[in-house]
Amino acid sequence: MDLFVIITFLAFTLGVAFISWYKTRGSNFSSKDGYFLAGRSLTGVTIAGTIMLTNLSTEQLIGLTGQSYMTNMGPMAWEATSCVALVLMAFVFLPKYLKSGIATIPDFLEERYDYSTKRIVSLLFILGYILTYLPTVLYSGSLVLNQLFGISDRLGVSDFSAILIISGAIGVVGILYTTFGGLKITAYADTINGVGLLIGGLMIPILGLIALGDGSFMDGINTLITVNPEKLNAINPANSQAPLVPWPVLFTGLLFNNLFYWCTNQAIVQKTFGAKNLAEAQKGVIFTGFLKLIGPFFLVIPGIIAFHLYGNTLSNADLAYPTLVLDVLPKPLLGLFAAVLFGAILSSFNGALNSTSTLFTLDIYKPIMQKKAQKMLATSGNDEVALDKTDEELVNMGRKFTTGLAILSIAIAPFILYAPAGLFGYLQECFGFYNVPILAAVVIGIFSKKVPAIAPKIALVSHIILYSLSKVFLGHVHFLYVLGVLFPINILIMLYVGKIKPRENDFVQADAGVVDLTPWKYAKPIALFSIIAMAIMYLVFSPLGLGA
Repeated sequence: MDLFVIITFLAFTLGVAFISWYKTRGSNFSSKDGYFLAGRSLTGVTIAGTIMLTNLSTEQLIGLTGQSYMTNMGPMAWEATSCVALVLMAFVFLPKYLKSGIATIPDFLEERYDYSTKRIVSLLFILGYILTYLPTVLYSGSLVLNQLFGISDRLGVSDFSAILIISGAIGVVGILYTTFGGLKITAYADTINGVGLLIGGLMIPILGLIALGDGSFMDGINTLITVNPEKLNAINPANSQAPLVPWPVLFTGLLFNNLFYWCTNQAIVQKTFGAKNLAEAQKGVIFTGFLKLIGPFFLVIPGIIAFHLYGNTLSNADLAYPTLVLDVLPKPLLGLFAAVLFGAILSSFNGALNSTSTLFTLDIYKPIMQKKAQKMLATSGNDEVALDKTDEELVNMGRKFTTGLAILSIAIAPFILYAPAGLFGYLQECFGFYNVPILAAVVIGIFSKKVPAIAPKIALVSHIILYSLSKVFLGHVHFLYVLGVLFPINILIMLYVGKIKPRENDFVQADAGVVDLTPWKYAKPIALFSIIAMAIMYLVFSPLGLGA
């Protein structure tokens, strides 16, 4: 049986790689647009698939399941409320981004403010991905695969060593994807893995309910609803502490956190920059919003099921998901499910690798290369050859940086084993050091013409100081409340600076003419439907519904 599990795992993993290569063969990966932006050729379905898989990985499967195992349905807020941010992305942010023809969020900030703002934000993104996100993806994926395959027991090593070994394997495969295929090949792989993860992910709660009902799916549902029904409540008191999600933050701190993640986070929005036009980009993000509404059913409910099955016997809440999978999934399907999880891990890892490489190469390394290119133009006598050489060198540097970054992430990953706040909480609180000032800079950049370049820098420094002080003096206050206060403070600081020292000339955005900006004609009604569906979901999982 173990051999069969390994064979099915390898067959699915290699099959996805082959199909992705076959679909993208002949693509130009040597130009910077071809490598970093998929040649601006992505459609709505592919964008939705790659965004969803970049977002959805084992840090959600483990983290959100662990949170719901400890608490209730409250963690569904991280999934369900994302559709609001994605709707705003479709109608407010995307038209501005695509009009500028940018490759990175810092590109937009440079256009609106100045190059130093771009460089600062690029460095913040890069450090955030290196120190928190990339290692967390590797750690969470390694934790699941170690549980499924028993690597530590088979090799007779510690969990720390097993996580290091598995992270290394994931990292090697990730390097192969991102260095040879860039964004386009990973987007195709994400779409295939996304279908597998959706099917496999929904199987776990179904099989879990059957186990909960001693072989009867309906009895399992009855137990879920009637025994400890408060676990199905997603509306928590205003004074709730983490990992609970207090209800007021749904309209403040969590909303701002989601806006940063879905509308300004390079790893996510880079997929939309690869769209062939605005309509396809809007389709992609609105479809993603629908998929996020499905998320609670295979990310949060499994934690409630695990609580019913195991009580408080698990030593670590982050073990709830892998324990449930091992107990309820038929062994012949274990290899396929592990391969789907491996694909989800790769997707998030590859997406962040590609985005970090894009930020470094285009925002930091490229200015250095521009000076070199100018010298080549002056001495070669052949403008086209010189420019091609510069483009090729940018891609080569991106590949080298990707390799080094992957190795560094592998080295950091095992140490997250000692993170005190739980996996998902650790990741979100780390983002809090820089997320809302970046969001504030983009929002002000879109809606104000007079705020000068110094304003986002002042807001960023004040935010880091205030957020750090909150950790020292307000440790008992939920960090989302802190973000809910700091975001308007950032906005007010920037507006005040704009009032006392406005730009000499009003900012006017130019149309780069890169893609067609005609909106998707069905965007508004479908977006409205998704918001209504989210409200209904909250009504169901509330004291007025199943959480009574």
